[in-house]
Amino acid sequence: QVQLVESGGDLVQPGGSLRLSCAASGRIFRFNGMGWHRQAPGKQRELVASITSGGSTNYLDSVKGRFTISRDNAKKTVYLEMNSLKPEDTAVYYCNADLRYWSGSITRQSNFWGQGTQVTVSS
Repeated sequence: QVQLVESGGDLVQPGGSLRLSCAASGRIFRFNGMGWHRQAPGKQRELVASITSGGSTNYLDSVKGRFTISRDNAKKTVYLEMNSLKPEDTAVYYCNADLRYWSGSITRQSNFWGQGTQVTVSS
């Protein structure tokens, strides 16, 4: 079974930095797109940043220039470097991966989510 496990969430002061990690485990054949979403209390989940298998990235307008998404295929890990954090960045951050995995002797494609990690930006 494929699992995504996030880490790195914390309480940080405005202007501070955090680095989130999302490690995938299981019989993974190939990663396609990966991304980070977030959900603040009372708000809908939104896509923060994504990265394709080729390394192309896309960002939510409000985080452009402050957040950087990257991936290490050998470690099956995607990262989100967050700088100049603001109180409005406070949310639970979720990792998402679209990938192909082994199921017995065949491969299947599906979308997986991590359990989330809390980021709180407050003085």
